[in-house]
Amino acid sequence: MSDIYVELARRSLTSYIADGRKLKLPEDLPDELINRRAGAFVSLHKNGELRGCIGTIGPTTSCVAQEIINNAVSASTRDPRFPAVTSDELPELEINVDVLTEPENIDSLDKLDVRRYGVIVSTPDGRRGLLLPDLEGVDTVEEQVSIAMHKGGISSGESICLQRFEVVRHK
Repeated sequence: MSDIYVELARRSLTSYIADGRKLKLPEDLPDELINRRAGAFVSLHKNGELRGCIGTIGPTTSCVAQEIINNAVSASTRDPRFPAVTSDELPELEINVDVLTEPENIDSLDKLDVRRYGVIVSTPDGRRGLLLPDLEGVDTVEEQVSIAMHKGGISSGESICLQRFEVVRHK
């Protein structure tokens, strides 16, 4: 049986891409999806390769379920690194849903662990880059921070703030 978080993301993708309509919030969801607010990322993979990934650092909607519905659509249609997912691709997609804990400020790279924590790097002028934890090919904290900085358009040597967060990953 598939994970309810992943199943909700798949239902959202199918509704939007195959049927051309945004999924309405289903009534049959467990309380943890309806009564909780948190940021969530939806990652799409095809043949082991990233095909789209979009998410929210903190809650932007009324519940985790709505975050997943919205971010599944965005990951499949609005990730600037990839063309929009087609209906032919839907059966081939592997979907992960990461639900984020509240980010916490840290003052040192020593407080990071690439397997356990994701990182948010931000500048005083509001630029921000995020990298999820436990990603294949990211083996050091320095790599993790460097990738997050690149994603945020932040150059080395700039004044930065670091935050870490944990995720519950649903596959």
